[in-house]
Amino acid sequence: MILKLRMMEKNILLLIAIMSILATQLFAQTEKGGFNFEENPSGKGTSAAAFLEIGIGARAESMGGAYSAQKAGTEMMYWNPSGIAWSTKISASFMHSPWLAETSLNHVGLIVPVVNMNSVIGFSFTALGYPEQLVRTVDQPQGTGEMYDALDYSAGISIATRLLPTFAVGGSVKYVNQRIWSETAHAIAFDVGVRYETPLEGLAIGSSISNFGADMKMSGRNLRTIVDPDPLNGGNFDRVPVDYRTKPYPLPQLFRFGLSYDRELLKNNKISLAVDLLHPSTADESINLGAEYAFFDVFFLRGGYQNLFEQDAVNGLTLGAGIKYILPNRTGVTLDYGWSDWGILTSSHKISFKIDF
Repeated sequence: MILKLRMMEKNILLLIAIMSILATQLFAQTEKGGFNFEENPSGKGTSAAAFLEIGIGARAESMGGAYSAQKAGTEMMYWNPSGIAWSTKISASFMHSPWLAETSLNHVGLIVPVVNMNSVIGFSFTALGYPEQLVRTVDQPQGTGEMYDALDYSAGISIATRLLPTFAVGGSVKYVNQRIWSETAHAIAFDVGVRYETPLEGLAIGSSISNFGADMKMSGRNLRTIVDPDPLNGGNFDRVPVDYRTKPYPLPQLFRFGLSYDRELLKNNKISLAVDLLHPSTADESINLGAEYAFFDVFFLRGGYQNLFEQDAVNGLTLGAGIKYILPNRTGVTLDYGWSDWGILTSSHKISFKIDF
């Protein structure tokens, strides 16, 4: 029996290694060919649906986004869907963030254990809203009197299963939509992840691939118009209907590989350390670091650092705190806050509220 377990552990580690190699090759295949006029381009601004790169959860944010090897919690549907497999209660959460440039990010998550299947099912919805703006034209630079806005959102379903007490696999499928005025783009995206608790007590390994799907291309009524194909010579065909073509852009794919380590320091006090290695399709490879100190599993202090070694990184230091309260009926209520430094873009804040039934 012991020999079989050891062989199973070796196979799990081999699976994670193969997943890492495949992810690296996959992203290498998606890089565009052509001439490189810049020696080390970072890929910033080369994808659609950039809001998918914004981390979910105040706890994860304050721990520097080093979260792929964590477990339980609705936010795991974003970082590594296999992590929800360790959830034992129905859990619902809401996150709000007054994001950069006067935008607003909101997220709702729900996970439900399916005991007889040794699995957990989750549902998530994320939306990034933009404030209304005046419609301006060349002839009316001060505005036409009309207003327009924009909205990005994704809605997803996740499922995770513990194949062993120490090993789980999970995946998500999500619908991604972007809209600006009357123009929209949409796509179906997939996430997949694995998580393994090693024989070393407190040490876990997690790995995930996010946002694998089709390219997104804008279309809508404001891209349709009437033109005169030969305005200089005139003629009978001066009102020809045309559709402007927009360029398709890929989703921001991201491969994560992480470690987490939990250790009890004093009685009822615990420290958690985490590190994630990131291989994105839109930036250089980087490292996220995070730590949490828990007092009696009630009060939490957190800190971290994001995008270490990334060429064009703007954000870095993260801090946060949390408090958890258990009601008499054993329902748990958790409130978390996360802060991130964004340099010349000032800072961002996230507030999360979670209920475990």
